[in-house]
Amino acid sequence: MFLLRLERAINTFSDLLGKIAALLFILMLFNVFFDVVMRYLFNDVSIGMQELEWHLFAAMFMLGVPYTLRTGGHVRVDLIYERLTGNKKAWIDLLGSLILLLPFALLVAWYGVGFASEAYELGETSGDPGGLPYRWIIKAVIPFAFFSIAISGAGLMLKSVNTLLGHHPVARYQPPTH
Repeated sequence: MFLLRLERAINTFSDLLGKIAALLFILMLFNVFFDVVMRYLFNDVSIGMQELEWHLFAAMFMLGVPYTLRTGGHVRVDLIYERLTGNKKAWIDLLGSLILLLPFALLVAWYGVGFASEAYELGETSGDPGGLPYRWIIKAVIPFAFFSIAISGAGLMLKSVNTLLGHHPVARYQPPTH
């Protein structure tokens, strides 16, 4: 039962990131609304607000990926996968996560740490006047998000192992009725 508890803990973490991504989406909507109102009603343009839009979008997208992976909303070729039994799906998810997802996510996360660290050490800011300072903050989201993707991938692997061990009900393929 340890594997089930660990899977649930990882899923809770991924769900939290999904909620944060949803909050960032709402903040981005308010930011865009404010920016449009200021631009078209008051003829006032803010470089900082425009940069904040893409910062919020980038953070929302990157932090939403672990949640999407956990809920099975990621893109995959379902021509074959959807017709497989639960155990075969579990094997594909397990091997795909182990061979493809984890190495890629950990590689990007590892190199992203240096990327963000360099921005912090240089005191990198926006190149535009009136732009946002502290560019390292958005760059630090990259390694955090990819480490989180790796954690969510580990949760997917645990779900696969738990399915293969019989701890999850196995869904059977049922062809569509015409």
